[in-house]
Amino acid sequence: MVDVKKQILAERALAVARRALASRYAGAAFAYVSGSIMRGEGTAFSDIDLVVVFPSLERAWRESFTEEGFPVEAFVHDPETLAHYLHQDAESGCPVMVNMVATGSIVGPDAERARLIQAKAADVLAAGPKPLAGAGYDMLRYHVSDLTDDLRGDRPPEEITAVAALLYPRLADLILLGRGTWTGRGKWAPRLIRKLDARLAAEFDAAFRLAAQGDGSGLLALADSELALHGGRCLDGFRQEAPLEARRPE
Repeated sequence: MVDVKKQILAERALAVARRALASRYAGAAFAYVSGSIMRGEGTAFSDIDLVVVFPSLERAWRESFTEEGFPVEAFVHDPETLAHYLHQDAESGCPVMVNMVATGSIVGPDAERARLIQAKAADVLAAGPKPLAGAGYDMLRYHVSDLTDDLRGDRPPEEITAVAALLYPRLADLILLGRGTWTGRGKWAPRLIRKLDARLAAEFDAAFRLAAQGDGSGLLALADSELALHGGRCLDGFRQEAPLEARRPE
């Protein structure tokens, strides 16, 4: 059954987004209104994600403001700058902008153009991320290996917590991207792992809860288990070359 209060909140947010588009972004072709509020998952403290598209801009930008009591995160583009960030998302395996465009409600005059771009974003989401490979894959495995080594042996609880904080996004990436699933940042990481595998999500959550209390044993076991699926620890023989331009005159 649809939560009526959340449905009303979503309708209010959409109306506010329409007014913000008209008042702050005159000349925009269209916009996508997205975020947890529009999915019916938001609260009174959730913000509106607004992807605004003009026919042409010198450069893209993002800005934050409050509109009629709603916090708004606006991402302002033209079709070319939007295409750049959609491509960047697809390459990174973390489809933040792709999600906003693919799932957003369309407002503004050029709805037909908006739907074409939205369909492409939806296709990117459906196709999933690129398989882990190459230098980025090696670097991810290296970071997880290096951080898990910091959990071996005796360490003060506060150091274990600090290591776990650094390991969290990297291990989430290895779990999700390693299984051919899009990854996410912040609150999205546990949501996506739970959607992928409820048992694994529970193990992931329990390991980090213990690590936050200074016990890294469960986290170490989980990370070693994940690394084993990718050929084991990546330290011996790892090499990363600096860019040729990484130099300054003395």
